[in-house]
Amino acid sequence: MADTSTRTVERALLLLGTVCDRGSVTLADAARDAGLSASTALRLLRTLEGTGFVRRDDDGYRPGMRVVQLGAQALSHESLVSLAEDALERLVSSTGESAYLNVPSSDGHGIYLSVREGTHSVRHTSWVGRSIPLEGSAAGAVLSGDTPEDGFVVISNGIEPDVTAIAAPVLSGGQVVAALSVVVPSYRIDDDGARRIGRQVAAEAAGVLAAPTDAAPQGTSSTGIETPTTHEPSTTGAQS
Repeated sequence: MADTSTRTVERALLLLGTVCDRGSVTLADAARDAGLSASTALRLLRTLEGTGFVRRDDDGYRPGMRVVQLGAQALSHESLVSLAEDALERLVSSTGESAYLNVPSSDGHGIYLSVREGTHSVRHTSWVGRSIPLEGSAAGAVLSGDTPEDGFVVISNGIEPDVTAIAAPVLSGGQVVAALSVVVPSYRIDDDGARRIGRQVAAEAAGVLAAPTDAAPQGTSSTGIETPTTHEPSTTGAQS
């Protein structure tokens, strides 16, 4: 029984690898690449589809959202996340609110790669590994290239009610590769506050992949943003 179960897992992983390597693959091609009969491949692909590891469309099978989410979680200490760590920390320090790093996925969504939670009792808590639609979200607008001239996007009641998100693009070679965002309970922010935080987020996002600069004076970030060391008293209540 153990050998049979192990063989089934091995075949499923081979199929999943084929789907991920090709990006889109027909049943016949997936079966051939994995060295399986079409009936076995179909049975395993249906299981992978049911668990979210693959999805099926008119062209065949593609990687599912579960693969993207696991990949995002696996990247939590790698490259882009590491480069954005200081920016996220500074945003939390200067705003008291939760700050996120978000990247686009291949299926029209955004994926949260990293978070630094805010200092308030009522705050937005970790969404690492979760996906969001690009439409209707601040980070999604940024990842879609819809950032206005002032360099940031503000959306209230987008993905969640009573929440305001403020996002700005991280650029590489003129292309948007990620979004930094600050997420705030709407009752705690007004238009002026949103613009102030927007300018901070835009400045930090611009510096994530920029060349290193000389050390900033004490009390300022490398992007020139003042980082106060005190915060307003936290409100009480459950985490949002």
